[in-house]
Amino acid sequence: MAKWESTLEMLVNAALVNPDPHFWRGRRVALTGHTGFKGSWMAILLAHLGAQVHGYALAPTTTPDLFTSAKVAELIDSEIGDVRDVAALNAWLKRVQPEIVFHFAAQALVRQSYVDPVETMTSNFVGTLNLLEAARTQTSIKSMVIVTTDKVYKNNETGHSYRESDHLGGHDPYSASKAASEILVGSYRQCFLQHIGVATARAGNVIGGGDWSADRLIPDAVRAWKSNQTLDIRRPDAVRPWQHVLEPLCAYLILAQRMCGQTELGQAYNFGPDAADAVSVREVIEHAQKAFGYGATDFAELIEGPHEANLLHLNTALAQTQLGIRPRWQLAQAINKSMQWYKAYLDGADALALCEADIESYLATA
Repeated sequence: MAKWESTLEMLVNAALVNPDPHFWRGRRVALTGHTGFKGSWMAILLAHLGAQVHGYALAPTTTPDLFTSAKVAELIDSEIGDVRDVAALNAWLKRVQPEIVFHFAAQALVRQSYVDPVETMTSNFVGTLNLLEAARTQTSIKSMVIVTTDKVYKNNETGHSYRESDHLGGHDPYSASKAASEILVGSYRQCFLQHIGVATARAGNVIGGGDWSADRLIPDAVRAWKSNQTLDIRRPDAVRPWQHVLEPLCAYLILAQRMCGQTELGQAYNFGPDAADAVSVREVIEHAQKAFGYGATDFAELIEGPHEANLLHLNTALAQTQLGIRPRWQLAQAINKSMQWYKAYLDGADALALCEADIESYLATA
């Protein structure tokens, strides 16, 4: 924690709270995208807190995948479906009658958005539109958290830490689809959903055990190193706001429960690490290599491939002051927890047990 931290920030830090298990126990929760990496972790976390979780998502797209390895379908009510299928999505939401909605479903990879921009735009923008429309007729809903990304900002790569009030943009199709979704949610919040709390969540790059997505740093590293192959890093000096996956997930829970009594809290929020943990890909992979215990890495000298942001920082003061949310696990601990998860899983440990252990460890640090 920086020495110059203000008295207000220290008071906020001292007031950190966990998601309230009394609030979540028995609560009906709709979760789109529950078969993905973050969605699977969220389903496990909600089940851990005793919520009645109803998931709606496409089937997992990687092998292995956390949803299957952790047997998430045994913990929740899981429905395989596409958020672009408006009739099926409406029918699901009517059946579930949720009190809380978390929207994770998305095409979440920047490089994939160059390969198939139409899928990215329809999944991310039209899918969000369909959910918002369905929510208009559901009287059971008290709050909604729509997950977007830290990449929604018009990023001039000047080192500026972006605040929620900064201009939106999006060079690549993924970022553009999420920035457009932010505008869409703002419109529905003001025009149709004033009676409930509706927020968007802009989180930094997340790491954690169980992510097997392509073109993501830690999964690429684990795949290469466990196969005794050299990991090729295409942008070693790119800077991102790294955080363990449990950081934003618990923040989303706190935001959702607070909006149930304070709808005025519905707005956009940045969730990310302290400024010191916005570091380069090179630094992250060097630490991950030590934590994993072995593995060769080749850092590219020339940047190749389509445009990706090279420098990105988030200002999280709003989440700190409004919600009392600050990071708990610094970057070194987040990387160590992630690599320990992968090492244990590759040695035969149970995926769900590993997630539960990390959840209990995280919540115990409050």
